[in-house]
Amino acid sequence: MEVTNKPQKSPSLPWKTRISLSVLSAVTDASRRRDGTVNRNLLNFLNFKAHPNPKPINGVKTSDVTVDPSRNLWFRLFVPTPQPPSSSSLLPVIVFFHGGGFVYLSADSKAYDAVCRRFARRVSSVVVSVDYRLAPEHRYPAQYDDGFDALRFLDENKDSFLPENADLSCCFLAGDSAGANIAHHVAKRASESEFRQLKVIGLVAIQPFFGGEERTESEKRRSLLVSMERTDWMWKAFLPEGEGADRDHEAINVSGPRAADISGLEKFPATVVVVGGFDALQDWQCKYYHWLKSSGKEAYLVEYPNMVHAFYVFPELPESGQLISQVSDFVHKIQDSNK
Repeated sequence: MEVTNKPQKSPSLPWKTRISLSVLSAVTDASRRRDGTVNRNLLNFLNFKAHPNPKPINGVKTSDVTVDPSRNLWFRLFVPTPQPPSSSSLLPVIVFFHGGGFVYLSADSKAYDAVCRRFARRVSSVVVSVDYRLAPEHRYPAQYDDGFDALRFLDENKDSFLPENADLSCCFLAGDSAGANIAHHVAKRASESEFRQLKVIGLVAIQPFFGGEERTESEKRRSLLVSMERTDWMWKAFLPEGEGADRDHEAINVSGPRAADISGLEKFPATVVVVGGFDALQDWQCKYYHWLKSSGKEAYLVEYPNMVHAFYVFPELPESGQLISQVSDFVHKIQDSNK
C-alpha cells in the first residue's frame, strides 16, 4: 500500500493551498499566549463551521448526537444516501477524530465536515466524528477519555441513531495529526476492553502527531504548518503538569522509552499509517509504523513523498483524492478478512 511518486526537493502546491497553510499558521501563532492559554474568541471567529443537515448534500446526510452534556461531548453523524437494503449490504462504522494539535478546530469545522462527507460517500461507510474536549483547558487524558466514552455510547445506544445496516462489529478508528494520536490510544484502550456489539478491527492513522525528546532530521527541516516551536507549545498545552510530563511521555512518544507494550494485545487492530515526505513529523510516523510491526501487529505504510502535513484536507490536491481511495481499499480489505 505504498504510493511511489518520486520525491521532489520542495513541495509543489497550488497557490490556493499555500495561502491556506500560511493563514492557518498565522492564526495558530496569533492565538497562542505566553502564559500557555489560547485566545478562544479569535479561534472561534476564524473557525468557520458547517451545520448538520438531514437533507443529503453530495450524497450524505448529517446530524449531531449528544453523548454527555455535562462536558459538551458530542459527535456528528454522517450517513451516505440512498441506503442500500440492510439485508444485502452492511456499512462499516468509522469513528473519526479531527486534527488540530489537541488545541484547535472541532468536529463541525467546515474542513472536517467536508472530509467526513467524503469518507462516508467514497468509502461507503457511516462516519462518527467526535468533538472531544480541547487543551489547554482540558489536558491529558481528557481527549482519550472522550474518545473511548464515545465508543461506549455507540455500543450501548446503537439503535437510537445509527441506520439499521450500520455494522458496529466492523468498526474503524481514524484521525489525522492529533486525531490520529487519539485514535491510536483509544484503539489500545478498546483492545483491552469488552463491548456488547462494537468491535474495532482497523485503525487509520493519517500523519499522526507523535514526538519525543530526541530531535529527528525531519523535525529540523523547514516545514509548512508544522514547526518544532509550534509542536512544543502544543505538547506543553496538552500534557499534565508534574513529573514525567516531557516529550517522552507515553502519550507522545508511543514507541519510546516509556511506551506501553502492545505486543500482548491480541485485539489491537490492523493499522494503516499515512506519511508525507514534507511533514516535519515524518520520522516519528515511520518509527510508529516500524514499532507496530516489531510488536507483531498487522500494519501498512502509505507514503506520499511530495506532500506536506494535512495535505488531504485540501480537495484541490490530487493526492487528497488518492488517499481517500487508499483508505477505502484498506477498510474493505479488513472488512472482508473479518467476515
